Amino acid sequence: MQQLIRTFLVPTLISFAVLIAIFVWGGWAAFWLAVLLTILEVTLSFDNAVINAKILKQMDEKWQRRFLTWGILVAVFGTRLVLPILIVAASVAMSPWAVAKLAAFNPEEYGHLLEGAHTAIAAFGGTFLLMVSLKYFFDDAKSVHWIRSIERHLARWGRIEAIEIGLALILLLVIAYVAGNAGTILTAGIIGIALFIAMQGIANSFSFEAEKAVAAGSAALFLYLNVLDAAFSLDGVIGAFAITSSLPVIVAGLGIGAYYVRSLTIYFVRQKTLDTLMYLEHGAHWAILGLAGAMLVSLFYHVPEAITGLVGLVFVGLAAWSSLRQMRKASS
Repeated sequence: MQQLIRTFLVPTLISFAVLIAIFVWGGWAAFWLAVLLTILEVTLSFDNAVINAKILKQMDEKWQRRFLTWGILVAVFGTRLVLPILIVAASVAMSPWAVAKLAAFNPEEYGHLLEGAHTAIAAFGGTFLLMVSLKYFFDDAKSVHWIRSIERHLARWGRIEAIEIGLALILLLVIAYVAGNAGTILTAGIIGIALFIAMQGIANSFSFEAEKAVAAGSAALFLYLNVLDAAFSLDGVIGAFAITSSLPVIVAGLGIGAYYVRSLTIYFVRQKTLDTLMYLEHGAHWAILGLAGAMLVSLFYHVPEAITGLVGLVFVGLAAWSSLRQMRKASS
């Protein structure tokens, strides 16, 4: 209980301060919209907290603290504010400064431009998250399986070198051919695959035996975590503009949600939740696969954010329930 209070006390106090500021600025309407966006962000990113916890426990304590300090600044202002501006600027051939002025002074027009950049965002985020999930399931060294009838076969196929890259490229080609706008989809998707390979290569290139290697490896993993967060959050940013065009409300709501998700990650690490709930990581990767599928399907049809959030919660919830059930069987 004390660990729970220590982990979430500061985020709760900061959240109340931000929500009070939003209320003073925009009244009850802005307040409730910010609360709604907070719930949306936490729901969509709950599985992200589980995946982050696995990576974060490999980092030293200093970089774990930076994950909550420097990392939250990157998450709020970098991923949820600056990155969408850069993507929109590249998509419509405008300068980032011009797009930033639209975001500040004409958020409705900025929201329309962001929706127009949805193809590139969905192709990049969907492909990157697809690589994250496939890399996990196509691991021939993985011996613990949750959905055994599927996962054990996927693990065996992992003996084929770079099978996840081949499957992702084939799927990307099919989607580009069927959906049209092939240039944008292929470019964004290949960037997602290449970025995942680069991040994996950097993260795996360090040995965690020596103190200097730990520090260097922690820095690389910190970078990887923020790229992963970007892939998770881009679709949520578009969904936020579907709810409101007020940039302060969006930044406040998504920022509070991101802070809670990162605090939840720290809590999972300190409580060794992944060691206790043995299938939780499996459920999170199934949720990531579902989110990747939803982002790629959105290239053809609109997928409501409520559905993508529900898919993640269902998989993680079932995995936690299965873990507790397995623990009771083992102890009886």
